[in-house]
Amino acid sequence: MLREGRSARARRAEEILALLFAAAVVVAGGAAIYFVSTISVHSDPAAVPSKAAATAERYASAVEEARRLARSLVVDQNLPGLSVAVGMDGEIAWAEGFGWADIARREPVTPVTRFRIGTVAIPLTSAAVGLLHDRGSIDLDAPVQRYLPEFPEKQWPISTRQVMGHVAGIRHGRGSTEAMPNRHCASIDQVLPVFSGDPLIFRPGTEYRYSTYDWILVSAVVEAAAKVPFVAFLNQEILRPLGMFGTVPDDTGDVSARTSFYFPRAAQRPDLGVQDAPSADYSCYAASGAFLSTPSDLVRFAAAMMKPGFLKPETVAFLQTPLKLESGASTNYALGWNVENVQLDGANARMVGHRGSSMGGTTSLMTFPDRGLSVAVTSNISYAKGIEPFGLKAVEAFSRLPARKF
Repeated sequence: MLREGRSARARRAEEILALLFAAAVVVAGGAAIYFVSTISVHSDPAAVPSKAAATAERYASAVEEARRLARSLVVDQNLPGLSVAVGMDGEIAWAEGFGWADIARREPVTPVTRFRIGTVAIPLTSAAVGLLHDRGSIDLDAPVQRYLPEFPEKQWPISTRQVMGHVAGIRHGRGSTEAMPNRHCASIDQVLPVFSGDPLIFRPGTEYRYSTYDWILVSAVVEAAAKVPFVAFLNQEILRPLGMFGTVPDDTGDVSARTSFYFPRAAQRPDLGVQDAPSADYSCYAASGAFLSTPSDLVRFAAAMMKPGFLKPETVAFLQTPLKLESGASTNYALGWNVENVQLDGANARMVGHRGSSMGGTTSLMTFPDRGLSVAVTSNISYAKGIEPFGLKAVEAFSRLPARKF
């Protein structure tokens, strides 16, 4: 199992924000919630519908094991839908969707179904910073005001590197009283005033504290340094070049293959029943949650991060190296990546990834750079807590396959 730590605190912060968001919408009468199910959405693992992409024969044994685990997870945790992709040897070894993208319409999840990925958009934005760094267009240690002169100076200077590592002292949200997220932002400039005027809550570099606003600010820095709108830069420099055609902003109009979104009926537990999630507008969130994607797209991105050509190797190395506080303690969080040591098939393995929670979505991306493996798992319900352990078991099945001979 993935160990608890500072990354777990970040996950809990995301989950609390999603819960407060749901409560605020209900209290305000902003959305009528339809109770979809108070019983199991799926009762028999063998009967869970699934749609798979073509898989090479050499992966067959691992796929069969991982497929069995996926079906059990969907039933045991009462997940409406689940989608998974595993990357191996620089290619997508397996991609399959399970369960329902829409319960009422009995629309199945497929490998191209788009899910909310929450803060799994952060590693994509980290790569955007890496591209700008490789081109000499950004200085990570310069004050953020070099790129955003309108951002008020604080009692201490803060750099882009500190903001990326959640050590800058920028506060987290104020729960349901905040002016986000249930409003539309046509640009990042419209959300910066929500937090830009507040003082820092600690001296930069002395503490690690997750903040949704950190990566909204990084998104604005990327936009200013690139001299291109943030979403356009990601499209031009990351999504299109890497073939990530399933990844789009959440506020895109009539986007095809978008899943329906669900929320636990009680106690943050899908097994107690599911309901339609309240409507949500994540346009203000930028890198902190403004995108839909597919596990296959996330695995394509992971493959690019693990081979030369997309970014310089030394750039990948510093983006994925945890920061240290002034005390010398590690934060276990790098520049947009959680970094952990986990057990993979009985041996220690370095895992670099991110988890995202949103209204109607839970996503996990895990990469194992030393082994050339990656796995992305996503569900269309909040608080799908079992997807990380499942993802680890799934990629473990592939790790036992013999290395491919080229």
